[in-house]
Amino acid sequence: MISPDNGVTIELIEEDQMSTSTSTHQPPLASQREKTALIVIDVQNGVFAESWHADEVIGTISDLVQRARDTGAEVIWVRHSSGELPPESPQWQIVDALTPAEGEAIVEKTHGNTFEDTDFEEVLASKDVGHLVVTGAQSDACVRSTIHGGFARGYDVTLVSDAHTTEDLSDWGAPPPEQVVSHTNLYWGFESGPGRTARVQESAEVDFTAP
Repeated sequence: MISPDNGVTIELIEEDQMSTSTSTHQPPLASQREKTALIVIDVQNGVFAESWHADEVIGTISDLVQRARDTGAEVIWVRHSSGELPPESPQWQIVDALTPAEGEAIVEKTHGNTFEDTDFEEVLASKDVGHLVVTGAQSDACVRSTIHGGFARGYDVTLVSDAHTTEDLSDWGAPPPEQVVSHTNLYWGFESGPGRTARVQESAEVDFTAP
């Protein structure tokens, strides 16, 4: 301690006493988890009604869901609520072609990023999940927000290139939906950071048993 002439006591903290928990070189907790989960975002009637190649994307997701179940990987469903998707309405319901199995988690959200104001992180931690394989809609909204949210929190994040989609918003200045999907796949392949990985894979390449 140092006591200057003004009577104020200053305590010096040795460098080795300072916490290193925020070190940029320390792997985030999520990256230390061993399991992979298939994340199925907003495959709801009101979302897919106007989505580009909706039937094809739903079919691809259905195949991924079955493969994940067959290998013992977790399948986690995400469902959005809003003014256009009021809870319990037909628009809010998950599409008929995809049905969560008993025991599979359904995360209810009201923001684009699935991590915001939900129990998503708690669900992932409870299942020892550190690798997210992301599918669903919309490419330029909830999918994009969630892959960034996961990567920022230390997760390995794989975006399945042929298993996400969006609606045509070109009347509002957006590119056509096929370009939105392609651009999302393109730029996510360049994402990088210490202690975790970002990947883009076609559905046929996804291996739920790989680290």
